[in-house]
Amino acid sequence: MCSVFKATKKQQGITGIETAIILIAFVIVASVFAYVVLSAGLFSTQKAKEAIHAGLEEAKATVEVKGNMYGTMVNGVLNTIYFTVATTTGGDQIDFTPPSSSNNSNLVVISYTDAYQIFPSVNWTLTKLNTADVDNLLDKNELFMITVDLSVVSANVTDEKKPGAYHRFSLEVKPPVGAVLVLERTVPARVDEIVNLY
Repeated sequence: MCSVFKATKKQQGITGIETAIILIAFVIVASVFAYVVLSAGLFSTQKAKEAIHAGLEEAKATVEVKGNMYGTMVNGVLNTIYFTVATTTGGDQIDFTPPSSSNNSNLVVISYTDAYQIFPSVNWTLTKLNTADVDNLLDKNELFMITVDLSVVSANVTDEKKPGAYHRFSLEVKPPVGAVLVLERTVPARVDEIVNLY
């Protein structure tokens, strides 16, 4: 009877060592998986942080229209568009160096689209309304009036395709950094020399 008791005691000791080895193996495997999960979580958090910062940079550098858009008509055809821009609240400064200058990098591009034509880039000029700065950077609390020349739009097309009464079109103001400002307007039915585009 004593020998049976001793054999059982040895088996319990061996079972305890095996159990300890198995538990240690589980702990090691679990720690490896935990490290992998934590690394993946940190990586995805870093990517999400980068995406948020990129989105904020994109949103911060946008422009907005202040006031109405006006157009001048020549023989019943829209020839020139005028609108005033400013930075959005908390927005960064934007370089509005006109395309006619010698510096061709980081320019704002204005494109024209209607039902008949697409012009990826149209000529425009800048008039500073409330600033004495010598640079062409649109800063906080500054207003720039943009004059868009549409003479190229009505050249070499038939009369019904020229931007006249009831003509719907869109301008896209594309700064070098930031969101695109899309301006969709319609020429009114009553065409005067100067019209308010709605």
